[in-house]
Amino acid sequence: MNVFVSVGSTANPAHETFVKAVEDRLRAEGLTPLTVGRNYFTSDSPFIGVNKLMDDCRGVVVIALERIHVESATEKRGSAAEGKLRDVKLATPWNQIEATLAYSRKLPLLVLVEQGVRQDGLLEQGFDWYVLNTPLEPAALATSEFNGVLASWTRKLSSAPAVPAAAAASASPADMTVGQLLGALKPAQLWSVLGALAAAFAATFALGKLFH
Repeated sequence: MNVFVSVGSTANPAHETFVKAVEDRLRAEGLTPLTVGRNYFTSDSPFIGVNKLMDDCRGVVVIALERIHVESATEKRGSAAEGKLRDVKLATPWNQIEATLAYSRKLPLLVLVEQGVRQDGLLEQGFDWYVLNTPLEPAALATSEFNGVLASWTRKLSSAPAVPAAAAASASPADMTVGQLLGALKPAQLWSVLGALAAAFAATFALGKLFH
């Protein structure tokens, strides 16, 4: 059974070791972890490749790792709620995009967030899936908490009905507009995703200006 793993390119040995540990644990459960650009390759654009691969998967694991580190920033600048941020760690925006695609397909989601990474958008707790804030240690995948969460998520994979080909073709997120994809989210989820993407893109833009 294929499962989609949403994870950016690993930036250091600790990231790579943890991601491999997650993949090994999934394989031990009889699952095949697949990630675009890691162990699944296509000549299509990344977004199209993600859509095609996700169509062949029964569930999605999001591994949110630090991609951007912001030493100092201002939130809601110029407003009455303006505040200073320090030592902010942001995950890749692709975690948000791929989690949205998974939710629109009604695929079971399991979200793992590196300790210290900002939990916003679909990385927040309190939605329709479990979010585990975890240290980057393979031993964290052997705890009773993770074992219980993984077992529950795996049962959802087995019981989830396969989408008929005709229905998948007519309702495929690959054929949906960005507005339709976001429209599949509940209001609280929608605003969380938009805020998270805005923060990630703003940080990326600021870093680009700095290096330029």
